[in-house]
Amino acid sequence: MRLIIDTDTAGDDCFSILLAAARPDVTLEAVTICNGNIDFDQQVENALVTLEVAGLAGRVPVHPGCPRPLLREPVDAAYVFGQDGMSDAGFPRTAQRPEVSHAVDAIIDLVMSNPGEITLLAQAPLTNIALAVSKEPRIAKALKHLWIMGGCDNGIGNVTPAAEFNFYVDPEAAAIVLKAGFSISLVTWTLSLTDSLLTEAELSDIAAIGSERAAFFTTVNAASVAFSQARYGHGGTLHPDALACACAVVDGVVTRTEACLVQVETAPGLTRGYCSVSSSMLPDQEEADPALGKAPPPNVRIVKAVDRERFRRALIEALR
Repeated sequence: MRLIIDTDTAGDDCFSILLAAARPDVTLEAVTICNGNIDFDQQVENALVTLEVAGLAGRVPVHPGCPRPLLREPVDAAYVFGQDGMSDAGFPRTAQRPEVSHAVDAIIDLVMSNPGEITLLAQAPLTNIALAVSKEPRIAKALKHLWIMGGCDNGIGNVTPAAEFNFYVDPEAAAIVLKAGFSISLVTWTLSLTDSLLTEAELSDIAAIGSERAAFFTTVNAASVAFSQARYGHGGTLHPDALACACAVVDGVVTRTEACLVQVETAPGLTRGYCSVSSSMLPDQEEADPALGKAPPPNVRIVKAVDRERFRRALIEALR
């Protein structure tokens, strides 16, 4: 697999990169940076540090992208990951520096130069992807597949009751991407709540591995552990980005999917960023209310179930 990771590098985003980098059948073509979790420039530095830990320093370009959402003011999650997104560990500056070319142009160039060959994992707000497909609509069909970590599957969000962070931060971008004609698989926050959790015992097992990557994981994850202890009363942590990566690159992790119509609410108010997911349980909307008209066809493959143990093993192997 030839892979681009579009990321707002902090916490679990780093572990997703490590997981992809450890797969012998994955070639990481580029890392592109989008607004999101923390200060934008720090996200760039975190990606460079993570590639160095992964043994890919100087071999994978890092392209800075959009430092803010399309329309709204930026929203961050430093309260979860620390001000530097790495539990305020203070990692030194790497020798590798980011590329001059913008992430949007890098995505377009890579996809259009290699039609049908590039897979893209989007684990940040979708600003970069929305601008790329707006600038060059042909990438929607030229991209092999788009994996997205974002949204909820008729569940509770992690910013508001209605909205997951990535879709909440830039719902206009999410709406553009979902309508653009990409082949999409969506790994939701709803799924991650049940299947991306690493328990305190599992985190202790990772710390005991003793490798540089396991030590990096434990250091970077410390703020998330503290957040979980304070908020939920336990030291387990959720890893939605690493789960999305495993779904994309590890055979057998995805065990059940459903083709669905997914739409994103962009209007202001309580449901801004809400991810509406169709269900086979619903009646045809034109029968329920003729005024609604016929619904558009499914546009997304929702990942409904995963092999959690296979995901956990893949992540642990990547940290050895």
